[in-house]
Amino acid sequence: MNFNKENMRHIKELIVFTLVLLIALWKYTLVLDMLGFLVDIIFPFLVGGAIAFVLNVPMSFLERNIFRHGKVLSQKRLQKMSRPLSLVMTLVCVMGIVVVVMFVVIPQLGQTFVSLGRNIRGFMPQVITWLEDLFENNQEILALIGDMDMSWDKMFNSVISFFKNGVGNVFDSTISAATSIVSSVTTFFIAFVFACYILLQKEKLHVQVKKILYAYLPKNQVQNIQDICSLTYRTFSNFLTGQCVEAMILGTMFFVVMGMIRMPYALLVGVLIAFTALIPIFGAFIGCAVGAFLIFMVDPWKAVGFVVMFLVLQQIEGNLIYPKVVGNSVGLPSIWVLAAVSVGGSLMGVVGMLIFIPLVSVLYTIFRGDVYRRLGEKGIEVESKK
Repeated sequence: MNFNKENMRHIKELIVFTLVLLIALWKYTLVLDMLGFLVDIIFPFLVGGAIAFVLNVPMSFLERNIFRHGKVLSQKRLQKMSRPLSLVMTLVCVMGIVVVVMFVVIPQLGQTFVSLGRNIRGFMPQVITWLEDLFENNQEILALIGDMDMSWDKMFNSVISFFKNGVGNVFDSTISAATSIVSSVTTFFIAFVFACYILLQKEKLHVQVKKILYAYLPKNQVQNIQDICSLTYRTFSNFLTGQCVEAMILGTMFFVVMGMIRMPYALLVGVLIAFTALIPIFGAFIGCAVGAFLIFMVDPWKAVGFVVMFLVLQQIEGNLIYPKVVGNSVGLPSIWVLAAVSVGGSLMGVVGMLIFIPLVSVLYTIFRGDVYRRLGEKGIEVESKK
């Protein structure tokens, strides 16, 4: 081996890397603590990036379709205002949705929950009576059912005892909760300001990142990174837009149909279906199960009708609406969608279900392109690229 300056430099770098790796493995707890500390520092900026990504979808739509190609701002001087105006309109729309939820949906949901509490209170004696009739000849089960009889005096005494003995713990919990709320509000404020800076100066940031990449990486690698980033943005934005629109349409359909046939909890079930429909594959069925249970406590036959209605609307949504609204936006076969939802749900819960589908779609597209490129280089013909 020729021990010139270049080879000696590579050997030194390899030795340093090996030593660092061994120390990191030896003191892995310290390394994890340092990583956690760094994540806590950059967490507001990560949240800001996520907020900027979500807001950029409607903001870009407004800027592209109203200000750039529309006739709203025809003068060149006013063209510079297209970005701030688009951002302001996007924020106004978001705030409008929040206000509608707070002052229209939440009060009606509150009334629904009050009515639900009354129905539960009246429903429990019916359940106990039904169980007594069902297990009339089984004395052991009857004794168990008898023990289920709730004593409000005992519950009241338990609450009084809790306040007598647990005032200190409640005070500590209150201080901890207040501190957590202040920290969360501060984090959100920093993240929101950072997101606004990103959205207002995204072209400038894009140019700066390109300069850094071209300065430290070969040109072909920079081009590959740009292609991957572009693919990732398109996939995530298409998936996010499609899922939100599809969830709103499905929730509205349930609310309208349930209101027309006079089913109880129409607004609550519609909102529940809309939120759970954001979870691919399983979400709407979770909303169906909860909605059927709520309606069952009012009228069991209406609960059966609700399940039938759900199956009909689900078929209409799955065969007509979803292909038109979402379509093949992520370009991922059904089997990999199921795998992505399962793995994402196991690792990160509901957030993982939403993130892993477009993420797996990006990896699938990249891997598929590399496979067909290698097959083409070897002169192997393939029937299709699906």
